Amino acid sequence: MRAFRDGMSPVRAGLIALIVIAIGTWFAFTKDIPFTQTYRIQAVFENSNLVAPRSPVRIAGIDVGKVVDVGRYKDSDLAVVTMEIQDSGRPVREDASLKIRPRLFLEGNFFVDLKPGTPSADELPDGGVIPVTQTATPVQLDNVLTTLQSDTRRSLQKTLVGFGEALDSKPTAAEDADLDPDVRGLTGAQALNKSLDTSVGALRGSAIGGDALRGTEPRDLSRLVKGLAGTSRGLARNEGQLRELITDFNTTMATTASRAPELEETVRLLGPTAANLRRGLRSIDAALPPAQAFSREILPGIRETPATVAASGPWLEQATQFFGPDELGNLLDDLTPATRDLARATHTSREWVPKADDFNRCVTDVIIPTGNIEVDDGQFSANTENYKEFWHSVVGQAGEGQTFDGNGPMLRVSGPGGARPLSTGKTNYQLQALHGNGTLPLLRTSPAFPNKLPPIQRKRPCYKNPVPDVNGPASVGPADGSVPDAAAPPIPPRGIGAVNPDEAETAQLRPLQSFAAGGVR
Repeated sequence: MRAFRDGMSPVRAGLIALIVIAIGTWFAFTKDIPFTQTYRIQAVFENSNLVAPRSPVRIAGIDVGKVVDVGRYKDSDLAVVTMEIQDSGRPVREDASLKIRPRLFLEGNFFVDLKPGTPSADELPDGGVIPVTQTATPVQLDNVLTTLQSDTRRSLQKTLVGFGEALDSKPTAAEDADLDPDVRGLTGAQALNKSLDTSVGALRGSAIGGDALRGTEPRDLSRLVKGLAGTSRGLARNEGQLRELITDFNTTMATTASRAPELEETVRLLGPTAANLRRGLRSIDAALPPAQAFSREILPGIRETPATVAASGPWLEQATQFFGPDELGNLLDDLTPATRDLARATHTSREWVPKADDFNRCVTDVIIPTGNIEVDDGQFSANTENYKEFWHSVVGQAGEGQTFDGNGPMLRVSGPGGARPLSTGKTNYQLQALHGNGTLPLLRTSPAFPNKLPPIQRKRPCYKNPVPDVNGPASVGPADGSVPDAAAPPIPPRGIGAVNPDEAETAQLRPLQSFAAGGVR
């Protein structure tokens, strides 16, 4: 009765207060009821990326747990994250995958995106560990800047400059000839803007499609919306796969639109393709018995495959040394200058590629067709293409110029002298002219050799010139072999066989066509 009258002792009251404060502190900081069973799993990451305790764990955007601890995984540079999963997030399978994702754009808080795995896999036990091969971390801004080294940034700058020039520069006259008439003379950006002119028809088609979506019966549109809502809810259960589906669908549609003509041709050829497929299946049916026999014959070789693989083991161990960091690293260091030069060559190829294309067109459209023409020279015709006739003359001259001594080849021409002065004009020998007398006049060349070379039109591409008509009227010279408007060569001094200059017939000595007895023709 005395203890009751005196009340509770101060010591007991202090102990009770301390216990109450401890319990309150526990609930305030842990937010967990002690002695209750919780489901916890661990995951190993290459980098924890600022994930801290109490960071949410989500499945398809829905919170199903939280991070309770982040630490170092054993004695490695990896991080281990311990998570507490609610019953709504179970079961978590052994093939589950986790990704650390940012909650804000690029930087900010992070959360753990959990994909619980396939139903065929076993459930991960309490305290189980998901290996690092099934986890991923986001790419940070510093990783992006580290990847763009100085050479890469320089190449990227050149690429952007080239792209800007491609949009802002106007095409050349040669390039305009190959373009559509609607965009000739326009820059790349102007041509893109002009494509908006066709948007009226595209929008009209979209309006027709939208009207068709309304349906033909009452409540068709509401049923469509209800079905789309159910589809959307099904897709929303997996945010990652939905994002990948939309990206892949966008890429597929863009590729299909860019290949519309090819797609039309493909649909047109489906019928013949089906017929060919039936014939191919019949051929496969006929080929199956020999294939079956081949399979039986190859079985002994397949049985020897394990022994062959085992025998190749020592070779693989030795070859592994060639793929180590020292060898491959040095190879990559050696390839870096080549990569830089390749980028520079790619940037400068815009200048020489069009010139190479013009040269190829010139060879294909002018030079080769000209060489394939047969020169009509009457009784002196070679009856073959003129490029072959040229090589035949080179072979004949080489045979004619052969000597029996070591003084080199020489061309022998019979010139016994006569009443007709001949002059070569300027030669390569000190730019002097050679003179002589012949008994007969020189014949003309075929095609006719002009006195002056035709003017060169440097502003006109070679491939746009017509193929020359070597058998046309302009290819036939005067019957006496003279050259119109040609300046008469100097008359040689009088000597043996010289005649009166008034009676001399002068002509510029040009390629000979035939030899006649007693002189040159």
